Amino acid sequence: MGGREFMLAVDQSTSGTKALLVDRSGAIVAKSAAEHKQYYPQPGWVEHDPVEIYDSVKRTIRETMRAAGVRPDQLAALAITNQRETAVLWDRTTGLPVTRAIVWQCQRTADDCAALVAAGHEDAVRAATGLMIDPYFSATKWSWMLDHTEGARERAERGELLAGTVDSWLIWKLTGGATHATDYTNASRTSLFNIHTLQWDDTMCELFRVPRKLLPNVECSDALFGYALDPDLFDVPVPIAGVIGDSQAALFGHLCLAPGMAKATYGTGTSVLMNVGDRPVPGVQGLVNAIAWGREGKATYALEAVIRTSGDSVKWVRDQLGLFRTYEELDALLQEAGEHNEGVYLVPAFVGLGAPYWAPDARASIVGLSRGSGRAQIVRAAIESIAYQVRDAVELLYRESGVALVELRADGGASDNAVLMQFQSDMLDRRVLKSNVAELSALGAVYMGGLGTGFWRAPEEIPSAASGKQYVEYAPALAPEAREALYEGWKSAVATVL
Repeated sequence: MGGREFMLAVDQSTSGTKALLVDRSGAIVAKSAAEHKQYYPQPGWVEHDPVEIYDSVKRTIRETMRAAGVRPDQLAALAITNQRETAVLWDRTTGLPVTRAIVWQCQRTADDCAALVAAGHEDAVRAATGLMIDPYFSATKWSWMLDHTEGARERAERGELLAGTVDSWLIWKLTGGATHATDYTNASRTSLFNIHTLQWDDTMCELFRVPRKLLPNVECSDALFGYALDPDLFDVPVPIAGVIGDSQAALFGHLCLAPGMAKATYGTGTSVLMNVGDRPVPGVQGLVNAIAWGREGKATYALEAVIRTSGDSVKWVRDQLGLFRTYEELDALLQEAGEHNEGVYLVPAFVGLGAPYWAPDARASIVGLSRGSGRAQIVRAAIESIAYQVRDAVELLYRESGVALVELRADGGASDNAVLMQFQSDMLDRRVLKSNVAELSALGAVYMGGLGTGFWRAPEEIPSAASGKQYVEYAPALAPEAREALYEGWKSAVATVL
């Protein structure tokens, strides 16, 4: 690779953009961040300005390169990870958006989705794409833009417009319009991509009324997508390699490369994403069938279980019940409760229960209180409820896929809580490795692009990953009888709200 000693990553998220420079040792040597504006033109509608997003990408790249004193000819590749499902529509000639981007959170196409479900299309969509019909995904967003922007449908038929997710928009702009492409992970979140044939699906394009000619070429995540030529940024062409949606990028950043390796991101809710190997799981109930990545010409698949309320239940105990104010106070209460919670369980069904119960009308409950129960027990019950729900999700993943959990890698705010991480390890009877790195999506894209360009020849060569310094390890320490007795208590508590 000569003097090309750095990888550059762009992490374009819902709230803003980050750029990071990573060296051959896997260390982040410089980074920069910029927020971009959120537009809410009507209740339930969310939009972004694609031009503002691209400007934020250019600004953060320039600031990062300047801070590190790195020249474009020292870059092995530029990798991209992005908010998934957000839909962009632009003019092929001018390179300008036809309208604002419709963000993944936007609910404006809920009625269109309900009509498709009512017409009986959900099974066909799920069979081809692995997804349920939902306004979350990109297809109905593009269709809405074509129908609600004057002349757009006619212009699309004439081949004057292009459609893509945020990664495609950035690749198009960076390459000066030379490349219209996306990767397997982003394509698989549109409702138009067949996860079995790994091609755009003509039947889906017809159903959702999105002309196939608008859509980008689909490549493996580690492919060479073209060269960044924007003269505002680079005076030499920089290869673009390592393009992957943010959730899947975090799975790769955790190096969950073997079937049964999973990551959980502990936020307001919790997403559990597990590598299930080289073929999709058929007939999945209530889980999202995903492409984890495309690498070396092959697709790897993942299953995702989403827990609606996890960190949010700890917030509820703090804000609505006023049981603690600071995280120091939380830790003190957890110590006071000790390892045994005296039979107190909090079932956090504030917005119903998701997988594996599917009870949208269930409501939250605290059970098992005795005269001796106090703040400490309720706070600990809120923390424990997160671990119980993750075990529920892992057992569902196993039932549906036949792939058993090997180990869990953890990130997100609540993973900083050592009591939760230890209890999670105890409940799963598996090692839990808690990441010390916040930038997992960006690192996942860097690892993918670095392997694709030969910056690293094999995953074992990625030093920060190989050294193990990236993680704090928790090992199960609870006797099997005690573990199962606690989990049975959880199941009984859940039964009271179903």
